[in-house]
Parts: sequence; structure tokens; C-alpha cells
Amino acid sequence: MAKDFSEVIRATPPQGQTIDSLNNEQYFVGTVNMGIRKPNFVLIHHTAQDSLAQTIKTFTIARTGVSSHYVVSRDGKVVQMVNDYLRAQHAGAGKWGNESDMNSASIGIEMDNNGTTDKWTDAQINSLCALLATLKKKYNIPTANFIGHSDYAPGRKNDPKNFPWKTLAKKGFGLWYDDILQMPPADFDTTAALRIIGYNVKNLPYAIEAFKIHFVQTDITKTLTEPDKLILYNLYKKYM
Repeated sequence: MAKDFSEVIRATPPQGQTIDSLNNEQYFVGTVNMGIRKPNFVLIHHTAQDSLAQTIKTFTIARTGVSSHYVVSRDGKVVQMVNDYLRAQHAGAGKWGNESDMNSASIGIEMDNNGTTDKWTDAQINSLCALLATLKKKYNIPTANFIGHSDYAPGRKNDPKNFPWKTLAKKGFGLWYDDILQMPPADFDTTAALRIIGYNVKNLPYAIEAFKIHFVQTDITKTLTEPDKLILYNLYKKYM
């Protein structure tokens, strides 16, 4: 596939890029002022599978149509499966802020975890943080742009569940709320706050659920409680 891609890029003029119905001449002049994909987000998943080997098999079978740039195993091993500069197929349909094609804009990281009984291991989180530090520095990824699959695809995905986002935030990978929370004003618009953070509020209950999967975790119902609103108000001010 890499060889096929290289032939597409090397073709001069580019093949298959003729402008239809153009009433003038189209010609090609090459330039050195160009580049390749620069990821601006990191999207974290859990594999929902029982082993690293099972995940690798899933990601290397063409009929599944899914992949990820990296898989971080339970014992801390990191397997890279797609070049950072290429587009992995991990995010699917969703929206975060104005971004609706996260596969084109992000690096996908799958955490080896079945999503139900598995616990996050220290070795796994330590390796993830080392990987995130490299990616953040290399591609200048903003702190707020380290998110979960559930954030991007509310109602469709719920991963990673029970994830140590606070630990990551302390190291600069994602935002977290303060220990002391200020009471929001009476006219605080929770829907607008969710939208400012990045959530797609077209289906508000799912947006609330996704917010709580990430930031509350002990209660992931589709309704904002008063304590939830304190967290939301604190975070929304950080994202403004």
C-alpha cells in the first residue's frame, strides 16, 4: 500500500485530478513548498478485545476496515501500526468542535483493554504518557486536543471507560477540573458550555453522557446533576 501511495504522490501531473468542464487550459507546475499530514488531535480508545494479539489480528484483516496508529498493551509494550503521517481508520463518524473527519486530523491510540473487567495497569499508562509526550512535542498538539473516542462520538462509542484522564491531564495531555469548584451563575447555559468544550450537542443527552464518561465516571447517566454542573462550569472556562 505504501508503494501504491508513493506512486500516486510521485505522478506528475497528478492523476485523476482533472477539473471537469474547465473552459480553459489546466496545467501543472511543481513546487517545493508543500508538506504531508500534520496531526492536531490524539484520540484514545480501548480495544474491547481480550489481548494484544487479538487486536493486531483485527487491525490487519482487510475486511474489518479498522486500524490505529498505536496499540498500547497491558504490559506496556507499544505497537505502531500506521505511520503518523498517514490516515488510520479508527475514529469513524462523529464530531468534536468543528472537526468531523477525525481520522484525517488525529493520531489514534488503542489501549489494550476489554472495556469491562480489565483494569488500567501502571506499565500501560506510563508507556502511554511517554508516547503522548513524544507526539505532543513532535506535532505541537494543543493540550486540550487529547480526547477520548466517546467525546468525539457521543452515543455511538463509550470508550475508553473509567480512564485515568486526571493523571494524563497532570502531565499536559488533556484538561481537567480544579479541586476547588466555583458555583456557576444562575443563568449558566450548560448546553452552550458543552458545545464550547467541543461536544456535539445535536443529541444533548448523549453529549451529557459522553461528558460524564470522561470527567465524572462515577455516574454516567444522561442528566446533569448539580455537582456535574460545577465540574462543567470549571472546565468550560478553561476551554474558552
